[in-house]
Amino acid sequence: MIEVLQSIIALIVTLSILVTIHEYGHYWVARRCNVHVLRFSVGFGKPLFVKRGAVPRSMQEDKGCSSQVNDNQSLKATEFVVAAIPLGGFVKMLDEREGFVPDHQKHLAFNNKSVLQRIAIVSAGPLANFLLAIVAYWMLFLVGVTGIVPKLGEVDPESKAGYAGIQSGDEILAVDGNPVRTWADVNLRLFERLSESGSIVITVKEGSDFEEKHVIPINNWLRGIDEPQPVRALGLQLSYPQIPAIVGDVVAGGRAAKAGLVTGDIVVEANNTKIETWTDWVHMIQRSPEQTMVLSLLRDDQLVELLVVPEEKEIEGEMLGFIGVSRKSIPFPDEMQTRVTYPAHLALWAAVERTWDITKFTLVSIKKMIMGAISPKNISGPITIAQLANATAQSGLESFIGFLALLSISLGVLNLLPIPVLDGGHLLYYFFELITGKPVPERVQLWGLQLGMFLIMCIMLLAFYNDLTRL
Repeated sequence: MIEVLQSIIALIVTLSILVTIHEYGHYWVARRCNVHVLRFSVGFGKPLFVKRGAVPRSMQEDKGCSSQVNDNQSLKATEFVVAAIPLGGFVKMLDEREGFVPDHQKHLAFNNKSVLQRIAIVSAGPLANFLLAIVAYWMLFLVGVTGIVPKLGEVDPESKAGYAGIQSGDEILAVDGNPVRTWADVNLRLFERLSESGSIVITVKEGSDFEEKHVIPINNWLRGIDEPQPVRALGLQLSYPQIPAIVGDVVAGGRAAKAGLVTGDIVVEANNTKIETWTDWVHMIQRSPEQTMVLSLLRDDQLVELLVVPEEKEIEGEMLGFIGVSRKSIPFPDEMQTRVTYPAHLALWAAVERTWDITKFTLVSIKKMIMGAISPKNISGPITIAQLANATAQSGLESFIGFLALLSISLGVLNLLPIPVLDGGHLLYYFFELITGKPVPERVQLWGLQLGMFLIMCIMLLAFYNDLTRL
């Protein structure tokens, strides 16, 4: 129950930051374009907190805003609102399409601004999200980002990597010519190649100085797989320290939870086989789908025996066993960690590059998903976001800021998609008006609004469904 509450709080904090930055982008540019903002809301539904701002002096001095205008027609101050449902927000501007606007205020209405001004106001929200990501990465690169050195452990000689000549002890230096400094960099570069054909070129350091390029052929690589694991599919494995088999988190409702395993249990034996490391136990579980395992555990200095039956799941065409546990977090040895830092003048450029790389990766992933190359089961909703926000917050400020930057990029890209009701849909209409000189007909906009609402509802339902199936 405590963990659920922590996840909810983490979700609210995370989304509130992202939404506030996004909506402030719209608000800031609207004010610069002399558009009056009626309401700035973080969240939807019933207002929990309302504060009225002051009418800007520039608008007070505009014609018609003098004391001679009656109260019913005077310019109302902006309302700053925190609402009950923290899954979004909005900036409501003065607009003749949404209500009566007195003649003396029409020059402050959004719909009466030039097309370029409207484009600037609408695009400012997503751009603010990208700017947040750049600032977040810049801060991280200034102080340094901790990562795991991509040094390989055991490489299966029968795997793709094994056939290509990659060996245990090699350190990955580049993937497809892109330098990598951490294990996370390796994962990102491999995820970019999902569903593609051709070859993956991995550059490794063998021994102290010798570098070697290895070419791994691929054909529709991991196309349509529900939960692709590109590193494992190639036969690569990080060189882990000898981590004891100590249970960390236990998934509620999973096979481990049903069998009675709890956080802190130390696995001593499985089916009368001594378990030395966490990897030993994982391999045994994976090889035993739907087979009863007898576990000997050390719990509070007492030996406990339990029976667990690993659940069978198909991963990349192979049936493997899972029980729903994670290992207890144990810091990697110093020699396995690296700290990526940049001087101030280079940190900003590195932050821009990282933001661009993730933006490009997100767009390509969306394209592949539409084409059916990536399974839609990879779409995540608020439950998964809440869990990840909680996990990263517990891992430390560095992890949380990195997650915030990643999510901010996703929000920026999502809002730029050309779907009516999203910022990208409005931009599509305004660019049409900019080119043709005529606004999109109202009946087309109404049809687009209905289609957009339908698409967004479908995406939200799919995301919720995916979240629930992961529980």
